[in-house]
Amino acid sequence: MTDARFYRRHHFPPEVIAYAVWLYFRFPLSLRMVEDLLAERGITLSHQTVRAWVEKFGREFATTIRRRSAGKLGDKWHLGEVVVSIRGRKHWLWRAVDQEGFVLEVLVQARRDRRAALRLMRKLLTRQGHPPRVLITDKLRSYPAARRAIMPGVEQRSHKGLNNRAENSHQPIRKRERIMKRFKSPRYMQRFVSIHDPIANLFHLPRHEMTSAEVRELRTAAIDAWRDIANLRAA
Repeated sequence: MTDARFYRRHHFPPEVIAYAVWLYFRFPLSLRMVEDLLAERGITLSHQTVRAWVEKFGREFATTIRRRSAGKLGDKWHLGEVVVSIRGRKHWLWRAVDQEGFVLEVLVQARRDRRAALRLMRKLLTRQGHPPRVLITDKLRSYPAARRAIMPGVEQRSHKGLNNRAENSHQPIRKRERIMKRFKSPRYMQRFVSIHDPIANLFHLPRHEMTSAEVRELRTAAIDAWRDIANLRAA
């Protein structure tokens, strides 16, 4: 739970701040779109205020979500990378998700080689605290080279058709990239995905083999968890 004192010296109430942050990271919206949605509800502020909120409070909320989920995510890791263009230069967005599609780690790097794969795997091991049961990757040779260096006993399966979890996980960021007309710097993109993905995890509902009632129950639980994390009073 976010400390209530975190909202001190802010003109708007916590409910408005948390709602703006939720809108921005939950849906592919620009800052100005969030400004317009709030204006429709009679809340007048600038998109620069929204920017300040999503950077300050979004980081705090994401940290709390990561702390709560530590050790609770899956043991089957899907690793993938996708190219992104930042100011005319190629960068790579490296991502790891578990078997249910929850994001484990994401890194923006200028390389697509063994060193970059090693960095991703080291961060994964540090964050998760244990190696995976199995590693699923595409055919990039950097993955087996990195795996042999730091977790040689882990089984690796390399096949494009097996790695749809990682490939599909890139799609929300692709949508946001279009809305934002590309990311302006690797540092900003890393900051954005580091906040976006934990919040997306909280509202991620693995819908396969679930009834409508179960989906509604999980969605309600996610909303309740968000309100608790944001330190909002019960309605």
